[in-house]
This record gives sequence, C-alpha cells and structure tokens, in this order.
Amino acid sequence: MLRDITLGQYYQTDSVIHRLDPRVKLTATIVFIIGLFVVDNIWGYVLAALFLACIIRLSHVPFRFMVKGMKAIVFLLVLTVVFNLFLTPGEPLFSLWKLTITKEGLRTAIFMAVRLSFLIIGSSVMTLTTTPNNLTDGMESLLNPLKKLKVPVHEISMMMSIALRFIPILMEETDKIMKAQIARGADFESGSLIRKARSLVPLLVPLFISAFRRANDLAMAMEARCYRGGEGRTKMKPLVYKQRDYMAYVVLAVYFASCVVVGNLLF
Repeated sequence: MLRDITLGQYYQTDSVIHRLDPRVKLTATIVFIIGLFVVDNIWGYVLAALFLACIIRLSHVPFRFMVKGMKAIVFLLVLTVVFNLFLTPGEPLFSLWKLTITKEGLRTAIFMAVRLSFLIIGSSVMTLTTTPNNLTDGMESLLNPLKKLKVPVHEISMMMSIALRFIPILMEETDKIMKAQIARGADFESGSLIRKARSLVPLLVPLFISAFRRANDLAMAMEARCYRGGEGRTKMKPLVYKQRDYMAYVVLAVYFASCVVVGNLLF
C-alpha cells in the first residue's frame, strides 16, 4: 500500500498539462480546491468531475496510476463517512441501537467522501505533472509579493518542494524496512488494533533515523555547494508565460465562475 502513494511523485511524459507554467498549475490546484468547497449540490460535483476528467485526459497520466493513490487514504475516507453519517442531526432514516443515520448525514457523508477524493486526485495531478524544481520556482514566483514583508519566500518554497519530494522516498524506505522486519518474523497484520499499533514502534525508530540521516546528507550537500538562500540567485530557466498559459487561465476563470453559479443553485 505504501507504494501506492502518488503524492509527491513526478510522472515523466509529454502532454499539454506538463508543458504548462507551474504557476498556472499551482493556481489551478488552489482554485479547484476552493471550487470544491463552493459547490454544495450534485451538479457542482458533476462539474468538478468533468473538469478533473478532462485535466487527467490531457495530462496523459494513466487514470489507474492516480486512483491507486486513493488506497492510502481509505481509512481517512471511511472515518469521515462514519462521523458524518452518524453524528449529523436531521431527519432520521435508519436507527441501529443508539446510532441513527439521518438524511442530512447521508448527504453530507457522500459529499465529503467525493470532495476528499477529488481533492487528493487534483493535488496529485499537480505533483505528477510538475518537477520539484519547477514547483519550487512556481511557488517562489507566486509568493514573491511577500518578500516586501520580509518573508523568506525562497526558503519556504524550497522546504515545501523538498517535503513533497521526500514523501515517495520515505514511503519506499518504510516499505523496505517493513519487508526486512517481516523476513525476520515481525507481524504487522494480525492481532488487535492496540497490538498492531505496538508492532509499528520497531518500524518508526529506524524510519526516523533514516529520515534524519537523509536530511543531514541533504544539508551537507547544500553546504558543500555554498548554498546561501535565494537572495541574489539567478535561474537557469526563468519562468515565462506563453499563449497556452493565458488560455489556461481563461479556462480556469470560466470553471470557477461556473462553480459559483452552480453552487448557488438549489436542487
């Protein structure tokens, strides 16, 4: 399951989405997430699904590759659905002992599950189609106005990019450690929930050691190359908007306006 986490990975291929400016993709991801919270009816989610399907189609990233990333959040999805299903007051539909499923709870649970799924897939599209370097440059460019407030924009962008890049690396490291411990007789599957939690303790210790070692190696590599932050640094490939980027902004504006309109409709 750890190998199924796609957030932070880059899928190498040639597509319209890959060639877009990273600032466009970052803005599109933010607008898409905001749009998911603007809409609150079935037609709004249909619109979001169609928009996301078109983006995935244009990205040339296999749909199976994106969907397998959902396996990592199945527990979170189930937890969200259960809480909204049984803890939302409203018109009762079904009662089991002291638990009651309401009409409003069922609607909220379905919408929250769909919203969370779209959010994860939409964020994965950005990381799968954008290299870490371009992601850092895009973040720094979008946050550039904050430099006037003495905010270390370059450092923040680099930290976020490194964090995203380390997700698949640490997951792969966790998978190796688990397989090594299973080969030595460790059991991570059987037993109660408390026993499973205790069995993870021997896994966390070497994982943290490995993470700190990688962080130290990265810091030493940056120090050896005389890295001193973003002040006065130049870029080998400066970001320049092209015609397709402006067209993407227009499409994005139309989509968000449609979300606002559809979000105000009552069905």
